[in-house]
Amino acid sequence: MAVLMGGPSAEREVSLSSGRECAIALREAGYDVIEVDAGPDLAAVLTSEKPDVVFNALHGRWGEDGCVQGLLEWMRIPYTHSGVLCSALAMDKEKTKDAYRAAGLPVMDSVLATRADIEAAHVMAPPYVVKPYNEGSSVGVYIVREKANGPPTLAPELPDVLMVETYAPGRELTTTVIGDKALGVTDIVTDGWYDFHAKYAEGGSRHVVPADVPQEIFDACLDYALRAHRVLGCRGVSRTDFRWDEARGLDGLILLETNTQPGMTPTSLVPEQAAHEGISFPELCAWMVEDASCDR
Repeated sequence: MAVLMGGPSAEREVSLSSGRECAIALREAGYDVIEVDAGPDLAAVLTSEKPDVVFNALHGRWGEDGCVQGLLEWMRIPYTHSGVLCSALAMDKEKTKDAYRAAGLPVMDSVLATRADIEAAHVMAPPYVVKPYNEGSSVGVYIVREKANGPPTLAPELPDVLMVETYAPGRELTTTVIGDKALGVTDIVTDGWYDFHAKYAEGGSRHVVPADVPQEIFDACLDYALRAHRVLGCRGVSRTDFRWDEARGLDGLILLETNTQPGMTPTSLVPEQAAHEGISFPELCAWMVEDASCDR
């Protein structure tokens, strides 16, 4: 078995951490594992090594957006997580929201806009969020507050087209789906925005598992996450993120996005929810391997 990790995306370091942890767990579960840092020679490496299964621990563009999945389909190597179409769809936040809307799932209003337009004037009334529509791990996120005097000045490395989304106030909740079961709800507690540092730095956030929320909200998270998993066509493990405005009750619960390849680092959310359900990390990784397949 080959564990794919690293790669050229903005989430390379996160992927390396996920991959190493998964490789250790899979060896503990009894699998013969090689670790592969995915680069331009990936097809040649896989042809030479001839793995019977690929554990995809890549994050971000190329590894999570259908590109690697297409290569593995072409080579007829079973792989973990979602297939080509779902991976491409879920990586595009605006198209994901179109799918959510069609399924009756609640989302915030958003538009795609050029960086020139975003920097020239408020594209929508503050507060709003500016972010890449095809990245994860809160890479390149700007929050424009309600009393902001002007639009944001964006980093030069950001793409030319970005998503501008109405800011969703409230608590950060998340739910893991494994196969056809939603595991539970985690409340992510931070001192500020749940950004890259809060997600991956030791002590950057505190996870309350299970979340201390009303049963109605807990059940809605489970229902919405499973519906999102199905409408996007996810396979294996996914994780759907929410914001919940307590003052508005159920009307204050909205979906942000669905991660088709959630982080599997020591501070990641999926392993925590699985552990709370009695599923050890090696057992979780082994389940994902046994669930691996090709779409066609």
